[in-house]
Amino acid sequence: MRRSLRSLLLSLALRQRRRLRESEAAFILLATIVGLAAGLLTNVQQALAHGLQQLFYGVTINRLSALGSIHHPWKLLALPIGGLLLILLSRLVRRRSRPLVDVVEANALHGGRIPPADNLVIAAQTIISNGAGASVGLEAAYAQVGGGVASMLGQWLKLRRGDLRTLVGAGAGAAVGAAFGAPLTGAFYAFEIVIGNYTPAAIAPVMGAALAAAFVTRALGVEPYLLVSSAERTVTSVDYLLFALLGLLCAGLGILVMRLVTSTERRVQGWKILDGWRPLVGGLILMPIALMSPQSLSAGHGALHLNLLLHPATTFLVVVLVLKIAASVISLSFGFRGGLFFASLFLGSLVGQIYAQLLALGPLGPMVDVTDAALVGMAALSVAIVGGPMTLSILVLETTRDFGLMGVVLTASLVSSAFTREMFGYSFSTWRLHLRGAGVRGPRDVGWALDLNAGRLMRRDWVPVQADMTIAEFRMRIPLGSTSRAVMVDADGHYGGIVPTAAAYRSDLDQATRIDALATLGDATLQPTSGIEAILDRFDAAGADELAVVDPEGRVVGVVTERYARRRYLEEAETVRREAFRED
Repeated sequence: MRRSLRSLLLSLALRQRRRLRESEAAFILLATIVGLAAGLLTNVQQALAHGLQQLFYGVTINRLSALGSIHHPWKLLALPIGGLLLILLSRLVRRRSRPLVDVVEANALHGGRIPPADNLVIAAQTIISNGAGASVGLEAAYAQVGGGVASMLGQWLKLRRGDLRTLVGAGAGAAVGAAFGAPLTGAFYAFEIVIGNYTPAAIAPVMGAALAAAFVTRALGVEPYLLVSSAERTVTSVDYLLFALLGLLCAGLGILVMRLVTSTERRVQGWKILDGWRPLVGGLILMPIALMSPQSLSAGHGALHLNLLLHPATTFLVVVLVLKIAASVISLSFGFRGGLFFASLFLGSLVGQIYAQLLALGPLGPMVDVTDAALVGMAALSVAIVGGPMTLSILVLETTRDFGLMGVVLTASLVSSAFTREMFGYSFSTWRLHLRGAGVRGPRDVGWALDLNAGRLMRRDWVPVQADMTIAEFRMRIPLGSTSRAVMVDADGHYGGIVPTAAAYRSDLDQATRIDALATLGDATLQPTSGIEAILDRFDAAGADELAVVDPEGRVVGVVTERYARRRYLEEAETVRREAFRED
């Protein structure tokens, strides 16, 4: 009975997997289910983080950063307490031998596959960090869990690589859309930041997931995230130029913030005395910053609204800007978990207001509206840090419902995006992957190429010769025509170079000459983990037909030929191209 039930379930699962591969409608339905789950989990995470803020600080939802002052400074002990909780959590999972896989990395390198445990750890770390008041946002956790649910479901259904990446992007985008009550923002987030491109076949499932997630948010009674906007305006050509300049300024600040986080994090990690205790120390350092300005706490939802309504003085805004940057850099560098999505929105609004107020000090008086400048700055700075010019432009549209502002918002966003790509080349998430050695510049799928590494491509039937062997011994050992090249090694198997067989049979050679005199490419080797692009670059630089693959100790483990490497690369690229064409 039990065996027949198991067979029935297996048969149903196989039938459903086949249907998902063949039916677009079934895949859209699956994405919609993922969107419903992502929307629910986003609101659960939001409630947990805000519940911690209410427990620690006694404030209502989304109002921690809007506090005028901290009347009871002892409440700021929540920051080191949060750091201590992170330390305890990290010790529970410290047996992990690999870094956590986030949703962008999963789609870029792993075909959408995310280990389920990684979702729980990242979500828990982010909720604790934000709930304690650290200057990080929850959007990274929303996207992680939404994409993680999609990944688990897609892996269980054994979806094709391309379909799984689309489903993961849909889940991540749906989660972000649910957080703001902005389904179009969620859809563009999926395309620009998680999937990496737009395909006709992906539009319907991504939008279905985003709309489903937004529906869950509305059904739970959560109001969409709305911002004030100038009711009437006349946008002139001068406005476009002024806001384009604001986009450049925001791009420069975004690059500075990303580099500050990196340099500070490296310096902090070099302090061995802090090993294992960095979040606790970071929480203690954040306390005086929060005491000077509560607007540096959490992601900044309440502070952004407050400043847009009150239009504080320039000096106040500059102080908050500096403190918020410091708080964000310290939070991330000392081990608090989270993203800079909303923090960059808040920072951008501060830059925009400062920019407008400084322009008003000139002889021509006010040249741009302060609120408009804040909204444009929000999008421009977020584009520099997060990426996705359309995502952030649509976010401003959906949160302000102001079509009149779209032109200048999009202009500043595109300028910021172009400048950041040209001068820096990364978003915050891909920059951190790059620092880990992934070499990823965007969410496009490059994992298939990285899977083609030297360890997979190498031949193991290479012919070794000893470095102290003479020409005569070489000729006895390797007859002419038996192999084109031999790999020279020492007594311990360490690589010394490649010896062309034909070169050892030249008639003018003294047969007593040592073979190492003919060795070439002594400094040109590959590691087993070298990716296909690095392999091809190495072949071009060395001008070689074959390269030895050596382990970290320098011992030869195989040989890769250029012809085979290029053929395998073209075969895999053609396979990916055909899959993409079939999906479209």
